[in-house]
Amino acid sequence: MGTRIGVGLLGLGTVGGGVASILLNPQERHPLVKDLELVKVAVRDLKRPRPVALPDAMLTTDPAAVVNDPAVDVLVEVIGGIEPARSLILQAIDAGKSVVTANKAVIARHGTEIAAAAKAAGVYVLIEAAVGGGIPIIEPLKQSLGANRIDRVSGIINGTTNYILTRMAEEGAAYEAVLADAQRLGYAEADPAADVDGLDAADKIAILSTLAFGGPIDRSAIPTTGISALQGSDVDYARQLGYGVKLLAVAERLGKEGHDPLPLSLRVQPTLVPKDHPLAGVNGVNNAILVEGEPIGRVMFYGPGAGAGPTASAVVADILNIAGIRQASDSAGSVDPLLAADSWRSCVLDESGAIRQRHYVRFNTLDAPGVIGKVGGCFGECGVSIQSIVQFNASEAGAEIVVITHEVTERQVSDALQAITDLPEVSGLAAHLGCL
Repeated sequence: MGTRIGVGLLGLGTVGGGVASILLNPQERHPLVKDLELVKVAVRDLKRPRPVALPDAMLTTDPAAVVNDPAVDVLVEVIGGIEPARSLILQAIDAGKSVVTANKAVIARHGTEIAAAAKAAGVYVLIEAAVGGGIPIIEPLKQSLGANRIDRVSGIINGTTNYILTRMAEEGAAYEAVLADAQRLGYAEADPAADVDGLDAADKIAILSTLAFGGPIDRSAIPTTGISALQGSDVDYARQLGYGVKLLAVAERLGKEGHDPLPLSLRVQPTLVPKDHPLAGVNGVNNAILVEGEPIGRVMFYGPGAGAGPTASAVVADILNIAGIRQASDSAGSVDPLLAADSWRSCVLDESGAIRQRHYVRFNTLDAPGVIGKVGGCFGECGVSIQSIVQFNASEAGAEIVVITHEVTERQVSDALQAITDLPEVSGLAAHLGCL
């Protein structure tokens, strides 16, 4: 048996309960799991039913008691939110303890501060569970793919929205009805804004981008559009045109090596995905992250993006990483640079008007001769090349015109949309999505 590693746990909800269950049942797992000892657990209410039975002496309602317990070597934070999570993480680091967290919100906003503190203290902060649940993506970006120049990271990284979009596509169900089902099944919170407005995905792509491109990202600057305004008609039209609709988070480099800071494009938005694209078949609550680089080409990481089991699996894997390094290290305080969450260059988000991609747009119009020509003319005057333009549902009440463009800048499309919506024959822009 190796050296005992004391583990302190902040939170005993879905994920915390899963972590505790693994630590208390090491049989048939990696041998290092037997060396992990759950020492102290902070909970909000001592009388609340628990997903796993623990001795009363192990429980406390004071998170600081866990952070400051001398028997705790590694602090696991799964309470979520910004505060008090950020302060508790920093306190643990200051006390010389390594930290494992599943908190994407705090890492996306305060990751640079936390990483600098960890580096100064000679400890680790590992975050595998913060993105993609049980999918291993953080360590592969830091280690396995380290020899590559990463050009693009894109993915479906919110299971709630993917479940909703899958149901809308397969059943023709309305957004509001599927959201209600998702809440009843526990896939969506009572307040689903973080998921359906794209905020959760934006947190995660900020983290992935920082790792892929080597520099911190301004989380507040990421253009973010969720699915709450998405209509079933657009999902159906996309299907007829050979696409599925997914909420994609995308980060890509705009400049080559030598740029300082490195210009990047990041976005979260509902996006049309061709049926033969690797991400098109990712359905239900599953997540997938597609990494594109040189010389690796394309690699995709796929699996369950949330839940007690998958997320707890990632948390315990991070604890094992720290335990393995501690036991193998010849000198106290030695930090493996491949595990350290440190930035190595500056990155900057390019202004949103320069983002280049294809677009799907739908207009409500009069059913009159020449409307398609006028719409196409406005696109042409703004330098927007059209891949397809189709009229749907023509009647005396009007028609819907759906356009898919070739790759152009956001600014060109914005100018064209302004000109088109000014046409007397056009009653409004009904939808505007990205398109791969």
